[in-house]
Amino acid sequence: MAGRIVPPAAWKYGLTIFVQNWHSLLCVYDREMPAGITAPDVTAFILAGGKSTRMGADKAFVQFKGRSLLSRALEIAGLLTRDVRIVGSYEKFNQYAPVAQDVFRECGPLGGIHAALQSSPSDLNLVLGVDMPFVSASFLRYLVAQAGTAPEPVIVPRTGERFQPLCAVYRREFRNAAETALLAGRNRIGLLFKIVPIRVIDEDELVRSGFSSALFRNLNTPEELQAASE
Repeated sequence: MAGRIVPPAAWKYGLTIFVQNWHSLLCVYDREMPAGITAPDVTAFILAGGKSTRMGADKAFVQFKGRSLLSRALEIAGLLTRDVRIVGSYEKFNQYAPVAQDVFRECGPLGGIHAALQSSPSDLNLVLGVDMPFVSASFLRYLVAQAGTAPEPVIVPRTGERFQPLCAVYRREFRNAAETALLAGRNRIGLLFKIVPIRVIDEDELVRSGFSSALFRNLNTPEELQAASE
């Protein structure tokens, strides 16, 4: 056929290898979820409904290195998923993101987690405290990756003997256990972790995976804020 260029066999072989390698690269990127790739099946919730008594001001709007803690939390969660919401007062936060309000008021973090799961459209839900500015996007991706393969309803880091329930992933089914506990007046989430199956990411695993427990440093007082700023 005149005018038709037929590539030599070697060229076609090279193209086939290139396509295969490119497909493998894409599969790796899908699995590891690098920077710039979001997880569409995860909803992120920023818990911003605390009283901030020790800080003396609403922690969500406290300035840290030129930005509010809320702005930092929304940005870091936005690197993980496009669906980022705030648990707190609708009047206070609706201009920044969709808001979930507590069903069980004055019940601490467990009440906020319940509110998040009650309103969530997805099975996996990242919960992040607004006062944790050192949490990295790479760790959140690691956390969600672990949640994707774990059958337990809670995937939570633990440093020493201390759980980090405000930097954890909850399956929507955990809402039922949380609601039962809240109705019974048991608001301490640590007690619930003794009953519900959980996948713990302990300090050894953190270190092996290249992370530090300093990720979970939170800011509760003006003194802590000043020390962190310096």
